[in-house]
Order: sequence, then C-alpha cells, then structure tokens
Amino acid sequence: MRKLRNNELDRLDIEQFKKADKCPLIVVLDNIRSLNNIGSIFRTADAFLIDKIYLCGITARPPHKDIHKTALGATDSVEWEYRKDALELIKELRKNHQCLAVEQAENASLLQNFKPNPQQRYVLVFGNEVKGVGQAIVDQCHGVIEIPQFGTKHSLNVAVSAGVVLWDLWAKLNKTQT
Repeated sequence: MRKLRNNELDRLDIEQFKKADKCPLIVVLDNIRSLNNIGSIFRTADAFLIDKIYLCGITARPPHKDIHKTALGATDSVEWEYRKDALELIKELRKNHQCLAVEQAENASLLQNFKPNPQQRYVLVFGNEVKGVGQAIVDQCHGVIEIPQFGTKHSLNVAVSAGVVLWDLWAKLNKTQT
C-alpha cells in the first residue's frame, strides 16, 4: 500500500467548495474557549461539507493565528457568522430547522439511534468545554443527541464530539441519499 500525495486526493478548491451542495447541517459553537478547538471544528466542517458555522458568545472569530493553526484554511472555505447571543440565534433558527443540542440530558437520543430525516435541515449546538450547552439553550432545542461513553470521564473534548457527531450524521444522510 502506498500513501497518497496531497495532489492525488482529488479535493475541492475553495471556489468549488463554496458552490458544492452542502450537507444540511449547521453548527453552533457557544462559548468555546479554546482557539484550537474552534480551528479543529472548522476543519471537520470542511471535511463533511457542513453548510455553516455560527460562533457565539466568547467563541473567538477568525482571523486568529491559533484558529488558523488547526483550521489550516478551513475558515476560508466554510461559511461562518458571529452572533453574540446563542439563545436568540436558536430561537430564530428553530423556526426552519430541527435544533439539537449535543449534550448529556434526560431523554436524550443516543447518537447511534438517531435517524436524521434527509428532507430536514439540522442545527447542532456544541457548548463550552467545561459547562457544556446551557440549560436555556437546551430548553429551546427540539431535542438532544448524546454520544455514549463507557469509561471514567464525563465528557469528550468538544472538537472530538463535533467530529464524532458530524461524521455520524453525514454518513447517515449520505447513505439515505444513495
């Protein structure tokens, strides 16, 4: 087996990315402290053709060298917007989107059991590294998705959580479209 070179990977350029059909997922990052986490989530959003990222609260915005270090240019391809108040944003988006917090909560749907509707547009809310998604935002969401965990820790890193959830939903939506 030979490792492929970057020029053999057949990736989109930025203009092709912007014109490509996007996965019907919007990501909301609320009060994310780590610039490296923000950059990693941008890079993951690029990988799965995510429609848009909203950066809310204290979440830093590009351009920033520490975001760029992990995003590797994905801040140029993935559409993003800053909104100060995530709660107001969710109230606005919930009118036309299925809003889901990624959190541990009563009656949460386990990720492996969640079946997205390919005709529906989704908003996925990821919260602060320590406090998670705020209760007021959870209350405004249509539901909660939980990533099952079996070890001693109470949570995953937010960038890892975003990677797991975005991959899972992209794969499920892609499978239903073929």
